[in-house]
Amino acid sequence: MNDSPAERRTGTGAAATPRPQHDPATLPTPEEVAEDAERGCIIARLAELQRSMGRFFARDRSMPLLASTLTMQQLKVVMFLSFAGSTSGQELARHLGVGLATVTGIVDRVVAQGLASRHEDPHDRRVRRVELTEAGRRLTSEIIEAGTGGYIRLLRRLDTETLRTMETVMRKIEDAMRDMHADDAGTA
Repeated sequence: MNDSPAERRTGTGAAATPRPQHDPATLPTPEEVAEDAERGCIIARLAELQRSMGRFFARDRSMPLLASTLTMQQLKVVMFLSFAGSTSGQELARHLGVGLATVTGIVDRVVAQGLASRHEDPHDRRVRRVELTEAGRRLTSEIIEAGTGGYIRLLRRLDTETLRTMETVMRKIEDAMRDMHADDAGTA
């Protein structure tokens, strides 16, 4: 069995069988209990630090959004198009969880603002595709990149060894995100 002690205790590992309460051999050791408690405290502190950083950078990040006159649904369309590229109205409707008629109205308003355009699908003339214009790409870039300047200024205040450590930790976090994404995709 390759499960960690925590997985064996919580039943989240490969064997995931409930342990009998009366068997002292399966009870966590005091060291394991202490480690779990410490991990919980560290995670709580890291979450608070993340919230604090979020508040620190919120002003820079929100500026392009506050300057925009887009509604939330219009913003969702613009941001989806920035990641998906050219897409059909049906794909947009499915992504937003609304009907095609609703998406048509939202896209009409985004097109009227000069942020997107419609064109015929080259493979199926019955399908109209929507994509961002240069102005739409510029807006989404501003939204996505907002706050990066402040983050870089903050990082420049750190010494090289701290930056190396941070890079190592961030790569581990990135790996964990990939694993989570693969797990989520496997359950979908």
